[in-house]
Amino acid sequence: MGIVTENKNTETKNAILFVDDESIILMSMKSQVRHHFGEQYKYLTAENAREAWELLLELEEEGNTVSIIISDWSMPGMNGDEFLKKVHYTYPDIEKVIVTGFADQKSIEDLKSEIGPIVFLKKPWDERELISTISHAMSD
Repeated sequence: MGIVTENKNTETKNAILFVDDESIILMSMKSQVRHHFGEQYKYLTAENAREAWELLLELEEEGNTVSIIISDWSMPGMNGDEFLKKVHYTYPDIEKVIVTGFADQKSIEDLKSEIGPIVFLKKPWDERELISTISHAMSD
């Protein structure tokens, strides 16, 4: 499937980046968020950390910014926690959310101690909690 970008117009919009190796989850999350926020943001998806990283670099070159990354924890190649650590050290201002069905409490605490506050959403996620998390991140 690959990298999907939308709303390619000349105005700069804050972007929300969804990262998950399951395309149905990407489509579902993006649909829920777009339904709530409309065309207020640019919605981007990547099916793995490598694609997401390339997309971040491409957006930076274009002068666009990603405001929030919502990443799955368990992905092939590079897990979400490792990806978000990498993002944090290069782009510390991007808000980070990790979605997981199976992260142990110690792993969660280790990630928080390394990169600071991060929101954890459990799979299956609650749509209201997802929207609230994004609303809070975008208002900071």
